[in-house]
Amino acid sequence: MLVIVVENVPPRLRGRLAVYMIEVRAGVYVGKFSRRVREMLWKQIVSDTGEGNAVMIWSTNTESGYDFITVGPNRRMPVDIEGLKLVAFTPEDDTSSSS
Repeated sequence: MLVIVVENVPPRLRGRLAVYMIEVRAGVYVGKFSRRVREMLWKQIVSDTGEGNAVMIWSTNTESGYDFITVGPNRRMPVDIEGLKLVAFTPEDDTSSSS
């Protein structure tokens, strides 16, 4: 299983993904592909993301049963802790608070 979620990407990238996968919700694509096709899709995503962001999740033989990779700015970033990939959430900067 392969899942790709994109936000704020150019329409040409969304169209490219729609050729290969089914879009089950806006910006959420699902399919089942070989490693070779997955890597080809990721190259397209990295080169065409623009100012948006994307995450790709796929089934694999790990403790969690999946792996993922991200590109572009996002408050959720992958963190590897002793071989287990988790997600760190960076809070927004609050510059409006008073001392």
